Amino acid sequence: MLDPGTLLDRLGGVARGRALQRHGISRKALAAHAAAGTIQRVRPGVFASTGADRQLVKAAAHGGMLTCEAALKHHEIWTVTEEPVPHVWLGENGRRHPHPKCECITHFFAGSTRFGIASPETALIHLFECAGEEAFFAAYESAWRKRKLTRAARARVREALPKSARWLVDLARSDADSGLESLLRLRLHLLGIRLDCQVAIDGVGKVDFVVGGRLIIEVDGKENHDGSTNRHKDLVRDAAASALGYETLRFDYAQVIHDWKTVQPAIIAALNRMLSRI
Repeated sequence: MLDPGTLLDRLGGVARGRALQRHGISRKALAAHAAAGTIQRVRPGVFASTGADRQLVKAAAHGGMLTCEAALKHHEIWTVTEEPVPHVWLGENGRRHPHPKCECITHFFAGSTRFGIASPETALIHLFECAGEEAFFAAYESAWRKRKLTRAARARVREALPKSARWLVDLARSDADSGLESLLRLRLHLLGIRLDCQVAIDGVGKVDFVVGGRLIIEVDGKENHDGSTNRHKDLVRDAAASALGYETLRFDYAQVIHDWKTVQPAIIAALNRMLSRI
């Protein structure tokens, strides 16, 4: 017979006591292991292994499964929110269990109450309902690029969206380098601005976007362009692009996420300058 900690790991990290009892572990043994600290008592009748994911345990304490951005982060998918609080899927008829330091956001989406971490497919569907188009689109493109969604899963996600939102899946690409690129492309699409994506330019290299054949737009994520060395490389690329007749606009994480009101006018002004020279 497996010890409770090993069994909990095999069951995903969290389980109800009665599920463990079905594997031959008595209530007395569970109580003894919880008292000894070899397993965690999440709440009455619910246990977790000592190595279980912290947010998974919070979701179980709250009464359900981790979903939305918190679940997507667990699957290493890019999300707009850097450190999302636990969003907990309680099913249609679940019951909230407020717990110490509870910051959970409760969702009563269709389905039955259970523990664990929602799949990328399910978490994306929930994210659209929870956070809307932009958050969904950026996470969807990230999940596709990281091969977290099969063709069949992408079709099911599309079908689960309202008909008015299915164009988001149709617009999505599998080669977006970052969620920032996804957000910028979506926002400019809504303005009627067409972008060529991931364009290779001789003497410059691959750039994020080209508009109208002459305007380069680069989006610099935190993980790729921090530090003086990378900054120098960017300046060299921009100089090479300028020598070929391109104008380059470069935006960072903070601008795209928190200061779009300065990004959009800059792009439109550059496009107007370009059109005036035609």
